[in-house]
Amino acid sequence: MTKKLIGGVLGLGFLIVLCTFVYLMTNNKISFGYNDGYAPTQPIAFSHQLHAGKLGIDCTYCHSSVGVSRHASVPALNVCMNCHLIVRQTAGATEPSKEIAKIIEAYESGKNVEWKKVHLLPDHVKFNHAAHINAGKDCTTCHGQVETMDIVEQYSSLSMGWCVNCHRQSGNNASINCGTCHY
Repeated sequence: MTKKLIGGVLGLGFLIVLCTFVYLMTNNKISFGYNDGYAPTQPIAFSHQLHAGKLGIDCTYCHSSVGVSRHASVPALNVCMNCHLIVRQTAGATEPSKEIAKIIEAYESGKNVEWKKVHLLPDHVKFNHAAHINAGKDCTTCHGQVETMDIVEQYSSLSMGWCVNCHRQSGNNASINCGTCHY
């Protein structure tokens, strides 16, 4: 009788844990590095839709290291100020917008803007932007149509399966060796 009771309690406990886990996963309460749609609130409401879309500023103007480095780099404030030394307010306004004022204040005080990373990968993954850009991959493959996003979000899951599928596509000649992408 005791073994049956213990088995029943353990089975019930396992079922409760499993149901809780499934509930949390399906309601986006927990994830394993797959952050589709992740769009953190940034310290300055920077609109890619305005800058990359309407104004047509190329990705590489701001993310200048993308073709030569593992990282795409977040632009330094002096890159923002290349335009915003002149453009200090939105069209038709007499004063800088609240967001442009934040850029100017940070620049003039020598402070950094603490941007939040949007595209997240697990710590054991090594990704090289330059290798992908120099192989002819377009930014939109992974990042989506950023020029249409007012708030940038993680467009692709960036899961291992998602990346491996891209590497396997005919014509890519990309390695699927584990050491290519994992430490």
